[in-house]
Amino acid sequence: MGDAGVGWIAAIIIGGIAGWLASMFMKSDTGVLMNILLGIIGAAIASFLFGIIGVGFGGWLGYLVAGFLGACILIAISRAVTGRRARY
Repeated sequence: MGDAGVGWIAAIIIGGIAGWLASMFMKSDTGVLMNILLGIIGAAIASFLFGIIGVGFGGWLGYLVAGFLGACILIAISRAVTGRRARY
C-alpha cells in the first residue's frame, strides 16, 4: 500500500471524525459517508481559506481542526442555500 495508501486511509478516518464532530456541533443529520466527505472537503477549504490569511495547519491534529472548521462552514452554507434549520 505504501505511504500514499496510508495517507488516504488517515484522511478518510480523520475526515470522518471531523465531519461527525461538525455534524454534532451544528446539529446536522448527515450520514457516515457525508461526514467523511464534509471532513475531507472541509479540511481542504479551511486550509485554503486560512492559508490566505497566513494560518497553517500541520499534522493530524491540524487536519482534524481544519476539517471540523471547514465542515461547519459547509453545513452553514448548505443550510443557507436549502433554507433548512438545525434539528433540536
